[in-house]
Amino acid sequence: MHLSADTFQHLLDSNPQTFFAYDIAAGEVCYVSAAYETLFPGFRCEDVDADLPRLLSFLPPDDQTYVRHCLGQLAAGHLCDDLLLRLQPRLNVPMRWLAMKAQRSTAPDGRLLLTGTIEDVTVEQEYLRNADKYMAKKNTTLEILSHDLAGPFSMLQQLAEFLEEKTQTLQDAQVQKMLRVMRDTCRDSVNLIRDFVDGEFMDSAAVQLKRTRVDLVLALRQVVETYQVSEHLVAKHFEFRPTQPTLFVEIDNNKFLQVINNLMSNAIKFTREGGHITVGLTQHPSHVLVTVADDGIGIPAHLLPVLFDRFTPARRPGLRGEKTTGLGMHIIGTIVRLHHGHIWVESEENVGTTFYIKLPATAGAAG
Repeated sequence: MHLSADTFQHLLDSNPQTFFAYDIAAGEVCYVSAAYETLFPGFRCEDVDADLPRLLSFLPPDDQTYVRHCLGQLAAGHLCDDLLLRLQPRLNVPMRWLAMKAQRSTAPDGRLLLTGTIEDVTVEQEYLRNADKYMAKKNTTLEILSHDLAGPFSMLQQLAEFLEEKTQTLQDAQVQKMLRVMRDTCRDSVNLIRDFVDGEFMDSAAVQLKRTRVDLVLALRQVVETYQVSEHLVAKHFEFRPTQPTLFVEIDNNKFLQVINNLMSNAIKFTREGGHITVGLTQHPSHVLVTVADDGIGIPAHLLPVLFDRFTPARRPGLRGEKTTGLGMHIIGTIVRLHHGHIWVESEENVGTTFYIKLPATAGAAG
């Protein structure tokens, strides 16, 4: 079946997406669909070339750098992911999110074109970002509660073991049985709490990555602030130290924040009461560096080379007797590698431990 040119034009003009074609050599837009005027009220299709500098100015500076880089890569023939861009709020118009899909193609007359679509995805992005925010808060709260709930059970378990030993001379079978029940119940309760939290982490880690462009400063600050609100529950102090106000990276936000949560959970387990746990974020020319540091008991030197192995022999109970599966660090390493990143650790016994995560930088990363 063949569509007439008029029918095809009607389909384009009635579509809520804005279709465009950009002549790379001429540096001009050779086609834009009618939805352009709805997407940008007050602008007209016939003036699109003159409007481009003004439209670009609506983007935050780091997004301007990002879109120039990506479109340049496309024009040079390199593949590029779909672009997710922010439109800065102006007058009575709130901030909006735009999704741009583009590809390099060749016109019938041989011209090289960038063709694609632009659409407003503000509603979807606000939903996803709220979902990510509350998912991260849920994971952080689970970690805090697991330590807060497991601590008393571990203490009762140790108390039961102590009383069981001290009352053996009484030769009272009923007392010994009650203390064993108390000991085993506390141990099983601690294991149940940790199994639940570990299961949440492992189930999520098995899902395929879905990367988006994320302000890592904002994401990490929200995680650390949740821990700071609950400092009294875990008897530790938390701090966040970014080197700039915004820093964009392309990550699976939910999974990467689970990595951070798991590292902070380990720091809590091996840091004494009153200790300090600090998350840092630094921008470098080709990468960003995330650090999670504590002043806890440290990791013995002979365990460092096998720390990220599956079922690592480096697993050990926390200071309150918290259990470990030996899978956490292996999964962390796997998620970081899936992000094309690198993770390593430096530690000294009775001084502290610092985990380093290096991630590829994104064009226009720093704001």
